[in-house]
Parts: sequence; structure tokens; C-alpha cells
Amino acid sequence: MDAEAQESFREFVANRSSALLKTAVLLSGGDRHAGEDLLQNALIKAAGRWHRIDEPEAYVRQVLYRQQVSRWRLKWPRRELSVAEPPETGTDPDASGAAELRLVMRGALARLTARQRTVLVLRYFEDLPEGEVARILGCSVGTVRSATHRSLARLRALAPELAALGPAAAEQPPSRDYSPVEVRQ
Repeated sequence: MDAEAQESFREFVANRSSALLKTAVLLSGGDRHAGEDLLQNALIKAAGRWHRIDEPEAYVRQVLYRQQVSRWRLKWPRRELSVAEPPETGTDPDASGAAELRLVMRGALARLTARQRTVLVLRYFEDLPEGEVARILGCSVGTVRSATHRSLARLRALAPELAALGPAAAEQPPSRDYSPVEVRQ
């Protein structure tokens, strides 16, 4: 890689890594360390092909999705669950409601299977159409629809507290940071 390409790659990583890390963490079930590993591997692959990539962010996201799909296709998936308690936050009631919603959502997503979590992250956090999700996962649109339906039903069953938090969160402006899945009753 020449000096100009290295500078271009460094600039891309500096500007887009935080957004890509959020997606990677969600894909890995809320495990920040696994998300960092996922992103690091995707960036390594992108660095090797940097001079041939037309749309770097799209390429890195595609690598993230495919690596996550490969992980849940493993015969014996390695599962780790972090159980550290979150730090205490300020006394701002609006911020505490958003933080509570984030924690509940992260915990609920972590209890889903990797496939269910991937479908929900692609559909609702990344806001991709069903056809694009089907293309990324290598399945039909009908499969994406049924997997999304089953995943949302499982999410509601695993975390009924999301329904109680939903109306309070509806008063706040939507944010991709804490509400990747819409909860309907």
C-alpha cells in the first residue's frame, strides 16, 4: 500500500470506526470486545484490498455481516456473556430512561440467537430493506420476513419489560444508539 492509500485508510478508520463499531457490537450481541474483534478483522481485510475498493464503508459493513454469519454457522459457537453491572449515571430522569432502555435492549438482544440478532440488527438498526438483508444473508426475502417475525416475537417474550419502557421512550426523539428494534403491542 502506498503512502497516499495508507493516509486514505487512516482517515477512513478515524472518521467511520465509531459508527462501524456500534454495528459490530450489536451484531455480536452487545459484547464490546467481540464487536471490536469483528471490526478489527473487517478492517484488516479492507486494508489488504484498499486500492480496489470503491465504497469503503459498504465493503467493511459487508465484511462485518459475513463474518458474523460465519460465526453463527460454526459447529460449536463460542459464547461469552459479560455480566458486569453498569456504572451509576446522573439523576437526569430523561437520560436514565434512555439508559435503562439501552440496557434492557442490549440484554434482550444478547439472549437471542446470533441469526435472530443479525436479522434484527440489519433490518432495524441498519435500516436495510428486506431484499438487501436477504442478499447479505444469502436467503430469500420470505425467509427474512419470517425470521424477522419470529425474532421480534422472541424478543418480546424474552424482554416483556420493553413494552413498559416503550411509551416513555416514544416521547424522546428516535436515536439509533438505543432503539434498534421497534416494540409494538
